[in-house]
Amino acid sequence: MYTFNFIYYNNMKSKSTSLSRRDFFVKTSAVTAGISLVGTKLWGSPVYIRDLLKPDSKINGVQLGLITYSFREMKDQSADATLQYILDCGINRIELMGRTAESFIGRPENKLDRRKLYSLMRKQRNDELTELDAKELKELKLQNVHYEKEVEQWNKNRSLEKFTSLRKMYNSAGVEIYAFKPNYLLKSTNSDADINYAMQAGKILGATHVTLELPIDKSHTLKLGQMAEKNGIYVAYHGHEQQHPTWWDTALEQSPNNAMNLDLGHYTAAGNTDSIELIKNKNKNILSMHVKDRQNPEHGKNNVSFGLGDTPIKEVLQLMRNNKYTFPATIEYEYKTPDGSSIISEIKKSIAYCKDALES
Repeated sequence: MYTFNFIYYNNMKSKSTSLSRRDFFVKTSAVTAGISLVGTKLWGSPVYIRDLLKPDSKINGVQLGLITYSFREMKDQSADATLQYILDCGINRIELMGRTAESFIGRPENKLDRRKLYSLMRKQRNDELTELDAKELKELKLQNVHYEKEVEQWNKNRSLEKFTSLRKMYNSAGVEIYAFKPNYLLKSTNSDADINYAMQAGKILGATHVTLELPIDKSHTLKLGQMAEKNGIYVAYHGHEQQHPTWWDTALEQSPNNAMNLDLGHYTAAGNTDSIELIKNKNKNILSMHVKDRQNPEHGKNNVSFGLGDTPIKEVLQLMRNNKYTFPATIEYEYKTPDGSSIISEIKKSIAYCKDALES
C-alpha cells in the first residue's frame, strides 16, 4: 500500500508521520480543507490554491474520464493504489470497476497472477498455447474457482456501509465516480439481492449509472430497468463487436432507466461506419462512452495507440464539444504496452491525443 508523508501545522510538535491513503482520507476528512492531494503527491498546500492542485480532465466542455479496467495489469489492484494511478494520469472522473471498490470494503484478495492469466488467455485466443502454457492456464483457472468460492462465503455478510468511506476518499482527492461496473452482480444468474446491492452501491459511490454487457435475454433488460427505477439509478449497456445502430433499441424501449454505454472502438471494429450519425441520433440515451482506437475489419480489428486506428475519436470528441453533449468520454486502455513504456505513460498519451482534438 502506498504511504504519504504530511506535516502537522499550527505549531504542532510532531514530526513527519506516515499514514495509508485509506486511513488519511477516512480519518481526516474533516480537515481536508487544509490539506490537498494531487497527482504529484504534493501535501500541505495553502488553502487558497487547494482546488488548483486537483486534477481536472474536462476540456472545452467535454469530460474526459477513465475506466479503472485500464489498470487491470498493474500489480496492486487495491482501491487505494487505483486512486493514485488515476491521479497520476491527471483524470478527475471515472468508471469504477466493481472488484476494485469491493476490495476496499473487505472482499477477499484474489492472489491470482492476473497478468499471467490475461497473457495466457490472449495466447489461447490466438491459438498459440504450448502444452506447458495450457497446463498453467488450467491451474490458474482452478485457482480462480477456489477464490470465487471464498467470495461466495464473504458475500453472505457483506455491507454497503463502507462504500461511503470509499467515495469520500476519492472525492477528497478530487476524483468523482460517474459510473460503476459491478458486471458480475447484474447478470441473469444473480439474485435480486445481488442486483439491488450493486445498484445501491453505485448510488452511494455517486454514480449516475451502473454498467454491464447488454444481456441477450430481453426479459433481463426489462427486469434491470425496472429495478433501476426502484433504486433511483440507470443501467447503461455496454457492447463489443455485437454493436450496431439498433442494438440497444429494445432495452431503451423497455424502461426510461435503461441507457447506453457505447464503446466507440468496438463499434468501429464491428464494421460500423456511422458513429457520428449514431451519436447524433442517440446522444440523449448515452450516459457514457468508452473511447479506444481500433482498426476496422479490413485492417485487422487490432487495438492500437490513439491516432493509429480507424476509430473516429477526434471527430466524435469535436462533435461532443460542438453540440455540448454532456456524457463523459471514458478512455479505456487496451492495446499492448510498448517496450520501454508503461500503462500510465500510454494513458497520458491517449489523454493528450483527446485534448489536442478538443482544442483544435
